[in-house]
Amino acid sequence: MRKIVVFGPGPKFKGGIANYTVSLAKALDKIENTKVYIVSWTNQYPSIIPRDFIDKSSKSDLLEGTNIEVIYVTDYNNPFTWNQTVNIIKEINPDKIIFQWAISIQGLPLGYICNKLKKETNAEIIFDLHVVKQKETSQIDNIFINYALSKPHTFVVHALKTYNELEFLFPNTKFYLSLDGSRNNSPNTKTVLKLYHPIYDMFKPNPNLNIEALKNEFGLNKYVFLFFGFIRKYKGLHNVILAFNELLKKRQDVSLLIVGESFWNTLNDKKLSTKLKKALFNTFKKVLLKKSDNEENYNPLELIKILNIEKYVKVVNEYVPNEDVHKYFQISDVNVLFYLTATPSGVESISYNFNMPIIATAVGHFPETIKDGFNGYLAEPENIKSMAEAMEKAITNPIDRNNVKQTAEKMSWHNYALNIIKDIL
Repeated sequence: MRKIVVFGPGPKFKGGIANYTVSLAKALDKIENTKVYIVSWTNQYPSIIPRDFIDKSSKSDLLEGTNIEVIYVTDYNNPFTWNQTVNIIKEINPDKIIFQWAISIQGLPLGYICNKLKKETNAEIIFDLHVVKQKETSQIDNIFINYALSKPHTFVVHALKTYNELEFLFPNTKFYLSLDGSRNNSPNTKTVLKLYHPIYDMFKPNPNLNIEALKNEFGLNKYVFLFFGFIRKYKGLHNVILAFNELLKKRQDVSLLIVGESFWNTLNDKKLSTKLKKALFNTFKKVLLKKSDNEENYNPLELIKILNIEKYVKVVNEYVPNEDVHKYFQISDVNVLFYLTATPSGVESISYNFNMPIIATAVGHFPETIKDGFNGYLAEPENIKSMAEAMEKAITNPIDRNNVKQTAEKMSWHNYALNIIKDIL
């Protein structure tokens, strides 16, 4: 029996990477003669980061009905657990270890763990790249990135843009771009599997949901535009609100539904521990980040009152339990992704699961996955007029949801998982 370790945040954590880790493990678990382990963080980040990363809202057991074992062991702040992680994985003796890479600050522990495993096991070490590096990087971030990403045998990318960034980062490394799961086993070449961001299977429409009743409860108009997910600056919610305000000048049968937790507002500010964390974290950021990269005071929701459009905007400013995600997508017509920068997005993936059209800015990978006029519309980045026009087109010339369904059918977890382990099937 083949053994696979998926390293990443386990199901007790919030966010897209935790959902992704669980979904990948479940897809692998369904492949015959495959034993899957999730080896997880206990703490993903330095303790000074003032944010709660644990999902205390969701009640459902995402691993129910599987044979997956979850081992919580790796504490970012305790290097002794890094060695424990190595020893646990060595004892499992897996054929492949798939690490989730999404943020450079994790480069130190991940680089250390991978380096030890590379020397002490025969497993193929794979980095599943959700991004190469995020927009706001410091000199230390760049050191961590180079340290960690020099370790794997193989990479997985979800967009060609990510592959190009990898090539740029390591100009002296020879890469083999694989579109079918094949590997180049030359010792001087690293394989890059070009796949996609699969469709989340944990979020499914509820056929019994009374959509009109829920729309009435929320005070929504005929056409509903959805912004879903953590509120962070790079996701461009401020532009969504400004573009929606322009649309309101032409028609009033529309609503904007904003659903998500403000990323830096999850702890009680009155607690001494929170005040200390914020003080330390702000000092750290001032030293390492440019002022423009500091998003702690980013509050696009205040625009709603400034523009006097409260009547047309419904805000659910909290973390949504997994079991409630479906209803916000079912009552909406279009998902709005007016991002400033973009890598393959979990929110985009959720939209496909509901056959929901997307309007997005033409940044990052979006032009690869969103075909203008087929499964969505693209707007010019930082162009409010273009964004408002895309919103209007979504109403006057609606996208056929069967087109979105066609897109989704090409992005299954099963095929994704098969490609990763194709060489040992």
